[in-house]
Amino acid sequence: MLPLQNQGPTLAGPAVAGDQQVQPNVTDQIKKEEPGLLSSITSNPYFSAGFGLIGVGAGLTLLRQGLMLGASYVQRRLLVTLEIPSKDKSYLWFLQWMSHQAPKRRMQHLAVETSYKQHDNGSVSTTFGLVPGPGIHFFRWHGVWMKVQRQRDGKMMDLTTGSPWETITVTTLSRDRHVFTDLLSEAQEMALKKQEGKTVIYTSYGPEWRPFGMPRRRRLLDSVILDGGIKQRIVDDVRSFIGSGKWYNERGIPYRRGYLLYGPPGSGKSSFIQALAGELEYNICILNLSERGLTDDRLNHLLSNVPERSIMLLEDIDAAFTKRSQSDSQGYQSMITFSGLLNALDGVASAEERIIFLTTNHVENLDPALIRPGRVDLKEYLGNATESQIRGMFSRFYGNDMKHLEDAFFERVKDRQLSTAGLQGHFVYFKDRPEQAVEQAELLWTQL
Repeated sequence: MLPLQNQGPTLAGPAVAGDQQVQPNVTDQIKKEEPGLLSSITSNPYFSAGFGLIGVGAGLTLLRQGLMLGASYVQRRLLVTLEIPSKDKSYLWFLQWMSHQAPKRRMQHLAVETSYKQHDNGSVSTTFGLVPGPGIHFFRWHGVWMKVQRQRDGKMMDLTTGSPWETITVTTLSRDRHVFTDLLSEAQEMALKKQEGKTVIYTSYGPEWRPFGMPRRRRLLDSVILDGGIKQRIVDDVRSFIGSGKWYNERGIPYRRGYLLYGPPGSGKSSFIQALAGELEYNICILNLSERGLTDDRLNHLLSNVPERSIMLLEDIDAAFTKRSQSDSQGYQSMITFSGLLNALDGVASAEERIIFLTTNHVENLDPALIRPGRVDLKEYLGNATESQIRGMFSRFYGNDMKHLEDAFFERVKDRQLSTAGLQGHFVYFKDRPEQAVEQAELLWTQL
């Protein structure tokens, strides 16, 4: 047999005795190279900067969330808030109360409230008041610190008036929450005290009634001099109505009363109503039927939600409606219809226990359906000044001991058609000069 020949290379054994050589392991080689690879990656400035920013951002986010959660927890446990929306009656009470409690010199945000009044003689008086404006205010009351935030939301508003929605938020320590009841009670008491001896004039503000300016000092009924017992007749009728609710209900008669005062301008219609309200300790709600945006539904809502102890006054009603056909087709600036007005006065949904006065300079222009019995129960004419009115006003301004001047004044004006408003303006101008009031009586008609 032929001996086996080595036909190719053979695998070397693990080791040869006497001449041992260890071959390097591939895995160990990689392990030896890993530290260099990791160090090269981590030492890369872009890599380290990215992870650093991510870490810092994550840390700040966690810190911020933690602070927010902590502040929310502290607020829930330690603080209490009171929210007063602008639609609530206590909103204006609180503003007026705070304007007296917190010194205005320390307030950084102020708002102005203007009270405008036109007197019967044509003069105008205006007063300005400062109240806390939108923003954050801090003040101390009865040893308790409070934070008051008046916030105005421009996105939410009353569509009928366009006024923005406002909210007052009062914050204090939870342990002092009892001050909320105390300050609201004091604010209400202060507001009611301001109204003592005064008449509040309400005007429509969207679908609700709101005070217009500051309350007016009640006018004495004796300061309005009417002719022929008109004043006493109306006063007696109103007093009889106020105390007859049970009588009306037992007979199934709607408990409401309507009055119409008509006559030339300046005859004392509005002045008498203001004096009557003062005599009865009532307030007055004035509604302009020509107001832009006034609708039948809103009119009905306003007449059905008159504040308690208030006289409803619709002035110059002839300016809003003349003839039924015309008023049904157009309501001038407002959108009310003649039928809508009639339904609001005595329809099925009309309010009970209501006193309403209508005034007009041209009663002949009114539709008979508007002033029929049931809608208007008593009509009184207030004309130009009569002899009794002229003499009565002169003696009221200058006293009863000026009889000779009173006679002289009447002789000079008796053939003239004069309004009581014109006479009042004349006497006010010569308030301390009765002789000159007589001598210059011609000013009453030469300056008309």
